[in-house]
Amino acid sequence: MFRPILKNKNALDNDSILKILKGERRGTLAINGDSGYPYAIPINFLYDEKNNKIYFHSARIGYKVDLLKKDDKVCFTVFGNEIIKDERWAPYMSSVVIFGKCKVVNNKDEAINILRRFALKYYLNSEMVDEEIRKHHNNVLMFEISIDYITGKQVQEK
Repeated sequence: MFRPILKNKNALDNDSILKILKGERRGTLAINGDSGYPYAIPINFLYDEKNNKIYFHSARIGYKVDLLKKDDKVCFTVFGNEIIKDERWAPYMSSVVIFGKCKVVNNKDEAINILRRFALKYYLNSEMVDEEIRKHHNNVLMFEISIDYITGKQVQEK
């Protein structure tokens, strides 16, 4: 169902994939859009290694929410840090591509717990997180992507 990396020598090992998912702050979410056009947008995310899921938040209404109600299949891509090696001028770029199914986290307590963990990745301290959640949690949906397939690779951009 999912295609393997064409050049196996470029494949990232599991530890490298996890490092990117844990360390990077943004990725691109691709959804099946209207009239057959893909819809891809940058989002902040949280990778939960224990549950092997990606979490992100959204407003309660909008194009993304409408599309995910129609079709739960998504592709999520995260780019890792560029590395410039001494022997070549062109940078090496790493990426992780995830295929999965996306749904709203419906349990309110669970959603707030995930939102707090998510926010701690982006805010300076827990006081700021608690204040933002107190003010805005009723306006936010938390989504989870259950990972069906994950792959990563490093390529030199020359």
